[in-house]
Amino acid sequence: MISHRDNNTQRIAALDERAEALRLKRGMGIADARAMHPSIDVVEADPEADRRLLEGLADWCDRYTPLVAIDGEDGLFLDVTGCTHLFGGERAMQDEILARFFQQGFDVRAGLASTPGAAWAAARFHGDRIVAGGEEEALLSPLPLSALRIAPETRASLESVGLRTAGAVMAAPRAPLARRFGATLLLRLDQALGRLDEAVSPRLPVAPLSVERHLAEPVVLTDDIERLVSRLAIALKTDLERRGEGARTLALLLFRVDGAVNRIAVGTSRPMREPRLIQRLFHERLTALEQSIDAGFGFDLVRLSVLSVAAFDLVQGDLTGETDDDDADIALFADRVRARLGEAAVLKPVVVESHLPERAVKTVPFTEAPQGRAPAAGRTPPPRTAPPMTVYPPERPVRLFRSPEPIEVPATEIPEGPPMNFRWRRALYRVARAEGPERIAAEWWRQLPGEEEAPTRDYYRIEDSEGRRYWLYRQGLYNSAPQAAPPRWFMHGVFA
Repeated sequence: MISHRDNNTQRIAALDERAEALRLKRGMGIADARAMHPSIDVVEADPEADRRLLEGLADWCDRYTPLVAIDGEDGLFLDVTGCTHLFGGERAMQDEILARFFQQGFDVRAGLASTPGAAWAAARFHGDRIVAGGEEEALLSPLPLSALRIAPETRASLESVGLRTAGAVMAAPRAPLARRFGATLLLRLDQALGRLDEAVSPRLPVAPLSVERHLAEPVVLTDDIERLVSRLAIALKTDLERRGEGARTLALLLFRVDGAVNRIAVGTSRPMREPRLIQRLFHERLTALEQSIDAGFGFDLVRLSVLSVAAFDLVQGDLTGETDDDDADIALFADRVRARLGEAAVLKPVVVESHLPERAVKTVPFTEAPQGRAPAAGRTPPPRTAPPMTVYPPERPVRLFRSPEPIEVPATEIPEGPPMNFRWRRALYRVARAEGPERIAAEWWRQLPGEEEAPTRDYYRIEDSEGRRYWLYRQGLYNSAPQAAPPRWFMHGVFA
């Protein structure tokens, strides 16, 4: 027996057949139940665990239809429109669902009708019934008011005036019912009878394309799953070509015999529809998850779905049939690494509109980065017809530190000039050559109200006596005022 707290009182929330045989009922106080039968076992309800179980059952029901919605705390809605013929008809499909749930240890009741309201009433009050179109009124008429899915206070108000069945409500004038009991009562009645449409909102987005394979003998080995993925990808390719699209996100669903479902998703940085490449991505993902996937007694249904698509642009090849697209190889490599190690395993630097070096570039996930080859770091390539006086940006170091590191500069040749030597990371470096300065001012438009203005920077390209090159800067300017703080020096990067 399961108990829950209701208004500071422990009451029966659910009970089994043996408890019902003892004349115990749902809603009865636990104290009263123990007074009648002191030896009964009572377990505290765990709503969170019940919710997880219901979501797991909803995942398993995806094998019948992708339109699965959760109904309250103990029910599921399955929109099986257009799916029943795949299982031999409505009766065969319903019998299979009930039999599979029974084999998993669940006591399930099912109803099938042309409206969600009628199916809900058939499952709750008949247990196993298929309602033909047009028979909804005959089904609901003898049933109590709770079959209409109305609020308890509305139900109590209807019973107080002598309306105790759904048929009595249907026979009463509609206008007085709406004025006294509200429009929701008539809305639920019309939805159940099919006069108004009622949509079933699926808990998961519906994939635009899916292919699946029902297996007579369950598979356990990863190699068998990969072979199935390759065959399903071949079937997907035809539909993707017909639509002129490629897959950006794919999901592999493995339905286990005992009801568990494994969902494995991979993303692509470019639209993809080549079966060989899709199989390689899932090979990496399955290899990474090999220890965490529990096949149990095997998978008897494998489904490959395309969750998101994008337009597929064909690339013109040469006379040999080969295409010159080096970025495609890089994208495939990044996709395989991400499939094996996760989305954050591959990042790509992108240019940001800022003249401060540490803000000019940021790293984003590979799939979010703009496609195409970026210009070479440090210098913008000149146009083919460059004018004679074209000016290019100064050279930038190959390695830029995440945060500038302070250095000690004991002396400079002139106050505004480069250092003669400097100490960095406890080592002394003697300057042989220097270029600069390159002055970079602060971005005053990003300054917050009340915040001090950031000092100006003077950057120098330095080469030490051993030929190593550095990029350092002086923060602040020399000031003749006696109270002014002296400028500080920082190391910001190193050249190759």
